[in-house]
Amino acid sequence: MTAPSPFRSGFVSIVGRPNVGKSTLLNQLLGQKIAIATDKPQTTRNRILGIHNVPGAQILFLDTPGIHKGEGRLNKFMVNQALSACSGVDLILFLVEATAPPGPGDAFVMDVLRRSETPVFLVINKIDLVPREQLLPLIDTFSRQFNFAEIIPISAQSGDGSDRLVDSIRARLPEGNPYYPEDMITDLPERFIVAEMVREQLLRQTRDEIPYGVAVEVETFEEKPEKNLVVIQAVIHVVRETHKGIIVGHQGQRLRAIGQSARLEIEKLLGTRVYLELFVHVEKNWTENVHQLRRFGYE
Repeated sequence: MTAPSPFRSGFVSIVGRPNVGKSTLLNQLLGQKIAIATDKPQTTRNRILGIHNVPGAQILFLDTPGIHKGEGRLNKFMVNQALSACSGVDLILFLVEATAPPGPGDAFVMDVLRRSETPVFLVINKIDLVPREQLLPLIDTFSRQFNFAEIIPISAQSGDGSDRLVDSIRARLPEGNPYYPEDMITDLPERFIVAEMVREQLLRQTRDEIPYGVAVEVETFEEKPEKNLVVIQAVIHVVRETHKGIIVGHQGQRLRAIGQSARLEIEKLLGTRVYLELFVHVEKNWTENVHQLRRFGYE
């Protein structure tokens, strides 16, 4: 009689340049949205834990901000979040795009990874956007620059290749018991994810009209189970008065649109009706203020 395979568990960091699809990949693997994703670089600011239970294993994914040469306190915080996720883990997924050859940003990330003794998978994302024959030259180019443990092409958007990726990860994890209960998908508080979902809609609906100097703070999160309702009040902090006007929009139209879109996402997350009220406050220069960064969870 064959002995059952030992249970495996471990931490896997997802790293790469900004805007290569790290959060999209995390959401795809989990089958549920916990990390916001937009086409804007540096959308992810904090390291986010996603818990993925598969037969015989528990994989703890760490979604990270894009690794870049950050200037300013907020950017340096994001880079430190990503760099710290490269140590003390069992495996690193280096995510790149199939649509572009390796550039200075990829070289910078690989320089960081060379300082770690952790095995690294090269995960080539967005394979649905290029002909398959373009992948072999790209794989060859990356292979000459770094000794990857495995190279796996995927599409984070469609899920193509994700099963192979999970199987390869599971085989590399050490034997060990699960770290979290099977019904947990993240260790993040709901208030954090709610704030992120509001910020996601801000990035999506204001496009390039405002910079990244926006923070969202949930002030009220009141559950009313008898009404199948959660009442949420959140404050959007901006660095300039002009940015407040852009977010509010003519007669408050844009702020209402942001709130409506965010509410729908939050209702999917919580599985209940949501009443969401948004306010906009000006916090001058908060991205360089240590006290304010700490208050908004960035220090």
